[in-house]
Amino acid sequence: MFRKKTLLCVLASISLLAACGDGSEKSISDKPIEPVQEEPKEILYPTPFTGELISNEITMRPVIATINNHPAARPQSGIASADVVYEMLAEGDVTRFLALFQSEIPDSIGPIRSARSYFIELADGLDAFYIAHGFSPEAKQMLENGIVDNINGMYYDGSFFKRSKDRVAPHNSYFMSDNLEAAAEKVNASLLYQKKVSYTYYDDEESVKVGAQADRIHVRYSNNENFNSTYSYDPVSNTYSRSSGGTVTTDLLTGEPIKLSNVLVLEMDHQVIDNKGRREIDIYSGGRAYIFQQGMMRELRWENIDGVLTAVEIDGSEAKLMPGKTWIHFVPTNPGIATSVTYSNSEQQS
Repeated sequence: MFRKKTLLCVLASISLLAACGDGSEKSISDKPIEPVQEEPKEILYPTPFTGELISNEITMRPVIATINNHPAARPQSGIASADVVYEMLAEGDVTRFLALFQSEIPDSIGPIRSARSYFIELADGLDAFYIAHGFSPEAKQMLENGIVDNINGMYYDGSFFKRSKDRVAPHNSYFMSDNLEAAAEKVNASLLYQKKVSYTYYDDEESVKVGAQADRIHVRYSNNENFNSTYSYDPVSNTYSRSSGGTVTTDLLTGEPIKLSNVLVLEMDHQVIDNKGRREIDIYSGGRAYIFQQGMMRELRWENIDGVLTAVEIDGSEAKLMPGKTWIHFVPTNPGIATSVTYSNSEQQS
């Protein structure tokens, strides 16, 4: 009898628990399931002249400045911030820089030097606001004819342009970037980015797979080593450092060496046009070119497409750049690019 009562109690308990379980499961399943809220993906925009991704789309037009490259003007200010630096002969064996700023504007830019006709043509093709201090006779005429929006230190020395006391003229004129909007307004120029010029870039996952090993590059303009350049590739950062006249190229504002993702050399026809050694450079006809990326080199061509100098592969497609800063040399067709540029694998040399 006792065993029978016990068994009945156990069965009753099991039935009660089962009933409770059914009710609990039913009440849970009746609750509405709230959808999981996904975090909105941040929209990133590539900068036109570096290909690096940023959170805000670029709306300011490029700014191009002629920067002095005389040894007395080194180290220059602001060049580490330039998206692209074009280096070319101005007169004799002396080179100058055209520095393009858009993704970043440094506090000061300089020393600023005078304009040349082909500097203005490059700025015009990129729809850039052009900064110079002085001009050749040909450049003066072009600027007066309004070929490109510009501000010139010949007319605004001491206002938009400041003289450094640490250097002597003509190596001491600097454009102060907090004057940029006022300078553009003064000459009735817009700083709105209207001609949407940009380069083509590799994706982050892509890498250069073709070409010759080249982690040491030497670009030669003449027997004057002050204006010849050497580049060294760092595989850790995937960038090149630059030296000229035996000195590493640094930025005066930061004290740091510049770091470049791409080095290009374009072969162009050069003509001396006066007794001061000033030149005319043909930036329109196209020609041979070398590109250096990720310690590799390959030969291609350059073309002027709608005023923009563009690197083109042998198959006709636009050459891709690695995201980051770019340095572009113009070298004369005589003696030619093969004579002006040498490269090597430093591991094989050691």
